[in-house]
Amino acid sequence: MEGKGKKNWIFADGDLPPAGDGPPYGHEALMIVNTNDDSVQCELIIYFENAEPKRGLFIEVHGQRVCCLRMDGPLGKEGYKVPFGQYALEVSANKPIVAVFGRLDVRQSNLAYYPVQGYSC
Repeated sequence: MEGKGKKNWIFADGDLPPAGDGPPYGHEALMIVNTNDDSVQCELIIYFENAEPKRGLFIEVHGQRVCCLRMDGPLGKEGYKVPFGQYALEVSANKPIVAVFGRLDVRQSNLAYYPVQGYSC
């Protein structure tokens, strides 16, 4: 039996904030839940307003596990760093997953952590 979720997810509102001067540091994170018994292979594609998409960032999520990725950290085997500013994110998996995207915004005195709604298909 396949796990819960969908194989394709898109998050259209990426906006990687600068890290800030002190804790808590601003960041965005992608959380992938794999309810399958076996590992899932995920490809991340990052879209930009004024540049070609960055493709070929692969993440493995082991069976019955969650994988939490900070978008300001190195991604994939090549350790790609997402530049600060606007982007969109696509996650494609070889088995169903559940993906959630969240942002900790520290660019104002009243900081906020909130999820960004994804589109799954």
